[in-house]
Amino acid sequence: MKYIQTQSKVRKSFRPEVSGLRNLILFTLMFVSYSSFSQDKNPEDIKVGLVLSGGGAKGFAHVGALKIIEEAGVRIDYIGGTSTGAFVGALYAAGYSAVQIDSIFKATDFVKLIQDELPRRAKTFFEKDEAEKYAITLPFDDFKMTFPSSISKGQNVYNLFSKLTSHVNDVEDFNELPIPFFCIATNIETGKETILNKGYLPRVVTASGALPTLFAPVKLGDSLYVDGGVTNNYPVEAVRAMGADIIIGIDVQDSLKTRDHLKTAIAILNQVGNYNTIEDMVDKRKKTDIYIHPDITNFSVVSFNDKLDIIENGEKEATKFLKELKALSSQQKKVKKKPINFSINDSLYITNIEINGNKNYTRSYILGKLKLRLPTKISFNEFSEGVNNLSSTNNFQEINYRFYNDNLGGVKVVFDIMESDSKISLRLGAHYDDLYKTAILVNLTRKRLLTNNDIFSFDFIVGDNLRYNFNYFIDKGYYWSLGAHSNYNKFNQNVTLDFVLPEGIDPDNTELNNLNFEYGELTSKIYAQTFFKRIFLLGIGAEQKWKHYQSKTIGIDQNENPRTVFEDTNYFSAFGYIIFDTFDNKFYPTKGFYFKGNFNFYLFANGTNKNFNEFSLGRAKLGFAQTLFKKLSGLIEAEGGVKFGGDETTSFDFFVGGYGYKESSNLVSLYGYEDLSFRGNTFLKATLTLDYKLFKKSHINIAANIANVGDNLFDNKGWIDGIDYTGYTIGCGWETILGPIEAKYAYSPERGEGSWYFSVGFPF
Repeated sequence: MKYIQTQSKVRKSFRPEVSGLRNLILFTLMFVSYSSFSQDKNPEDIKVGLVLSGGGAKGFAHVGALKIIEEAGVRIDYIGGTSTGAFVGALYAAGYSAVQIDSIFKATDFVKLIQDELPRRAKTFFEKDEAEKYAITLPFDDFKMTFPSSISKGQNVYNLFSKLTSHVNDVEDFNELPIPFFCIATNIETGKETILNKGYLPRVVTASGALPTLFAPVKLGDSLYVDGGVTNNYPVEAVRAMGADIIIGIDVQDSLKTRDHLKTAIAILNQVGNYNTIEDMVDKRKKTDIYIHPDITNFSVVSFNDKLDIIENGEKEATKFLKELKALSSQQKKVKKKPINFSINDSLYITNIEINGNKNYTRSYILGKLKLRLPTKISFNEFSEGVNNLSSTNNFQEINYRFYNDNLGGVKVVFDIMESDSKISLRLGAHYDDLYKTAILVNLTRKRLLTNNDIFSFDFIVGDNLRYNFNYFIDKGYYWSLGAHSNYNKFNQNVTLDFVLPEGIDPDNTELNNLNFEYGELTSKIYAQTFFKRIFLLGIGAEQKWKHYQSKTIGIDQNENPRTVFEDTNYFSAFGYIIFDTFDNKFYPTKGFYFKGNFNFYLFANGTNKNFNEFSLGRAKLGFAQTLFKKLSGLIEAEGGVKFGGDETTSFDFFVGGYGYKESSNLVSLYGYEDLSFRGNTFLKATLTLDYKLFKKSHINIAANIANVGDNLFDNKGWIDGIDYTGYTIGCGWETILGPIEAKYAYSPERGEGSWYFSVGFPF
């Protein structure tokens, strides 16, 4: 693609400046508009140029002002914009009406868009798990902690704009758009202004709006660009040079603020950045015939949640010029706009994909992350989700794509990607719950350690219980991917004597009612997994699991240490699993479906369990979430686990009770009961939750659960002879950078008493 890179010098208009004649021009326009002369008697047609300044979220005012300009009947012949003005101007130049742009902007969540917040369903299972453990991720190359160059890569913005402008996808020269258009960007290496009027429209406009620190620089050709507002935030001269007779300018730039409004670092930086811009505007304003400057005093470049008020302010200010605008409209020839089909064909039939720029990541890896197998027919939203999933790996600094018709009813997609140079990252997390207590997580992640497409990750968890997680994964996309995993899990909890009776304690030999139960588990496994039908994850593998249960409350071991060891055995199994997960939020889902099932066949053991016989263990969880009203959602879950055979082995029993911890092979949460209240080799559980989103990140919820837990429930009909355990809870939660912070009060009729649960941060 070619990009016109015109430096800051533009040819001067041959027309005299109209600042001194502005009142005369407006008077003449108004006079003629009310005259009895018909339009075809007008000696010439008036060409109108539109200038749209940058201003971040304040640029929403452009939309409101455009609605009034359009209402007055003014035909826009040329458009030049910077940053947000480039986005609005490009859509208008592509044929959208002001009302359509207004609808698009009001329906778009710009906070999520700019933060590159990806729908959870768009991520692969590995990325979901990774994203729901860590609060902070920082580059750590050469073992030096650095900070990302920007908050957002702008991928969501690029995806949205690609969809909105797909009807002009084949336009290379922006003079061939329904309205000729250009935008301003700044060459980051030279600091020079660049006029961009050729290339791929979504990419060019993204470059114009790449606000430093908020968005990453955009590569066009061999150059990197950032926001055009750095060098020319109001390109009136260039619009005049296109041939405009009359200039309408919409300016959403700040004026200088007093000391009373300069109390934050951002406010001071904005003030410093505005010095040259405001000085330049003295002359630029004189070159503007109709100058519309909406009241944006109370808004900032990041006031995206105030878009309705900002749009309204744009309308109010433009309405003040309604007479002048109508007079101008009366002097223009009425040209019937060509009908444009905006009904985007949401179905894409992709026949071929070309990938350029990949060196370390294979084609199969990229297609796997995109969730594409060729040929394929998918929706544009599904395609965007695949692109977002590829972006969420953080393996790519830029992901550009463009569609080309293949003349056979399908499209070819050409990807131009730039791989990230960063290989090592440091990630941190923190958590508290009533079982594991306080925990701090420090993670080291290394990509491309042994081969392309691989990732090494090690979690070191310190606190009341020392633990670790190790993962090594070779991602082959749609092919069978390979992985190795190891983790050590440990906790201790006071339990009733009945809880350990199956391990062989004689209740007649002790007067204790409770004892401290120490749990240790080391798991190592190798596995292979793949996708099925784009949505199911299938996996098989082999596993070694060491279980060590003991208590120092009673007994003396062979070394005369005060403890009783209940279990110290290595178990070996083959396993398989299937996962389906479309929840939009793991902790507070409002829609989606979830299923996870795993099955282990334990073949042999080595350790204190001398009476081992082969057995199988299966566990499954099913969930369905649905929004019931605007802020109220419901979640229904069913879960169960069962052990077949091997009655001599009780160390794989399910430990039931409590809430807030990360569930493992043994642990099962249950409202109304303390952690590890009871155990059995079979459990069945159902939960109903109603969650009300009180504010944007805060929740109030109520829930009820029922469960049957015991040994061999399917053999003795214990699973249908009644409900053994019930619990009810009411609580509140907050979504924070650390993860969910929750407080719940639960009550069980069987116990006749309540329990409090507290949990802070992502469970790990």
